[in-house]
Amino acid sequence: MTFREQIQQGIPTELPQIKPYEPQINHAPKRKEILNEEEKKLALINALRYFEPKFHAELLPEFKKELEEYGRIYMYRFRPDYEMKARPISEYPGKSEQAKAIMLMIQNNLDYAVAQHPHELITYGGNGAVFSNWAQYLLTMKYLSEMTDEQTLVMYSGHPMGLFPSHKDAPRVVVTNGMMIPNYSKPDDWEKFNALGVTQYGQMTAGSYMYIGPQGIVHGTTITVLNAFRKIGKSPKGGLFVTSGLGGMSGAQPKAGNIAGCITVCAEVNPKITKIRHDQKWVDEIHEDLDELVERVRKAQENQETVSLAFLGNVVEVWEKFEEAGLKIDIGSDQTSLHNPWAGGYYPAGISFGESNKMMAENPKLFKEKVQESLRRHAAAINKHTAKGTYFFDYGNAFLLEASRAGADVMAEHPTLGREFKYPSYVQDIMGPMCFDYGFGPFRWVCTSGKSEDLQKTDEIATSVLNGIMQNSPEEIQQQMADNIQWIKGAQENNLVVGSQARILYADAEGRMKIAEAFNKAIKNGEIGPIVLGRDHHDVSGTDSPYRETSNIYDGSRFTADMAIHNVIGDSFRGATWVSIHNGGGVGWGEVINGGFGMLLDGSDDADRRLKSMLFWDVNNGISRRSWARNEGAIFAIKRAMEVEPNLKVTLPNFVDENLL
Repeated sequence: MTFREQIQQGIPTELPQIKPYEPQINHAPKRKEILNEEEKKLALINALRYFEPKFHAELLPEFKKELEEYGRIYMYRFRPDYEMKARPISEYPGKSEQAKAIMLMIQNNLDYAVAQHPHELITYGGNGAVFSNWAQYLLTMKYLSEMTDEQTLVMYSGHPMGLFPSHKDAPRVVVTNGMMIPNYSKPDDWEKFNALGVTQYGQMTAGSYMYIGPQGIVHGTTITVLNAFRKIGKSPKGGLFVTSGLGGMSGAQPKAGNIAGCITVCAEVNPKITKIRHDQKWVDEIHEDLDELVERVRKAQENQETVSLAFLGNVVEVWEKFEEAGLKIDIGSDQTSLHNPWAGGYYPAGISFGESNKMMAENPKLFKEKVQESLRRHAAAINKHTAKGTYFFDYGNAFLLEASRAGADVMAEHPTLGREFKYPSYVQDIMGPMCFDYGFGPFRWVCTSGKSEDLQKTDEIATSVLNGIMQNSPEEIQQQMADNIQWIKGAQENNLVVGSQARILYADAEGRMKIAEAFNKAIKNGEIGPIVLGRDHHDVSGTDSPYRETSNIYDGSRFTADMAIHNVIGDSFRGATWVSIHNGGGVGWGEVINGGFGMLLDGSDDADRRLKSMLFWDVNNGISRRSWARNEGAIFAIKRAMEVEPNLKVTLPNFVDENLL
């Protein structure tokens, strides 16, 4: 069968051959056994409902074995034989260009060069899934190949509910992931209901088909590192940045450190992912001996090198060794997946990677104790460095939150609302006041032609647009504009494309609309192929996350999720091609609600109309909420937006005299 025929077939009418387990692939760790006997039967019944009864007798023992061995039913047998990658949009079967674009984005999320655990349909973060099993993938791709521009595909946490009659301005796909009743959003609830096959953890951009590989986070990380050095009044040249994690998101850190111009030491316990990042040239060197690492860092500091060093081992030992050796760490953080601390997101010091994987599956209680013990030790080592002047920030991965739950010494001596911890999150100190409050966030696009020359052309268009905007930009946002122009000019030099031909930059509503409008015009003129627009949910208005995206909101509303819900509803009727809303992502299940979108630009007048309507709302919804929280940058930004758009009228806060209080 051709690629098109396989897509259109969906779930095969005859059972494919069982596929051998491929040990060279980076697989998800075994999930802990959490279902009782009745629930295991229910999980099997739930899995078998995708298949005709005549296949049940053969599939039942196979799925039972998967559940026992991996803690999940992935349906490995049904993994497609064709190469998993984003193809040019013209190669996809279908009646709707919008649907073809979504198929392209789904396959990009599962590309072996992009996905963390491709055979388990997990893109990044240890559990950020596009689908729960391969039947869902096959059925979804079939629906997309059949749909018209007057239908909408409804996705229930990876499960394609079906095609429903709609209209051309409605989203082609509506995605929800993990939208649990609030009292059922604890970590073990995810383990249980995911094992049952009824919900999944979509992370931020995995389950909404908008992940573009580590490039998506490289840019934000570069800006964070640059501004962290600015905050301490030091040039990155010769400065030392210590952190950990080389996964789908955290893997961006060494590359960002190189772009910023500092020395980066990034620890990672997984040898496979460490090798992948080294092969991809996202990290310059791999070290396994702490004494050798210390000497290498000393040499780099003396020569003021720009270099990234991976340590294959536990970051706790790095912090301790550097303190013992008297190495000065300028800035420090951690980006291991502590939103998922008990199932492979964080590995305890003193226990090997293999032993840890065995323990988390076979003795989860002991594993949790070891993780919490390691977190206490981790925090203690960091505290010794910060006492000597290191600037440490939480990277929004729930490090401080989980460390506090473990009893580590991370709480502020005099806590205030929103400043409970002794260290800030990077959003509180850097991204929130410097970017999000002014409307700047991770705008991204994908060239559906798959041509590198199209990406080059879009880079040129975006740079030209930003240069034009900057000429008349107020002083308050000149730094953001300059950083972005510098980034986009150097993006191609740093080999940032992994998977699809994609780019990201931080832009406000004006920048996003003008760049998108220029793209659409270039498509109409035949200069480039169609473009998919999107953003990370880690943005101005897409996400309500009290310890990350909305951590610099101090009016008490950071624990509410109205903004994310309004965001996705508003995007839906303003012209998004697809929309998504997730529980979980980045900081953990039950800790965040985040909404996202995708939009196809095809050169049409309809696309021009939609982009102006939707992108304006997508940003200003968040600025409005931030201004109501009395964030000065956001008040400035929303007043400026109201001057530009007379139909925008936002309630502004009045300030209370502290002396009166």
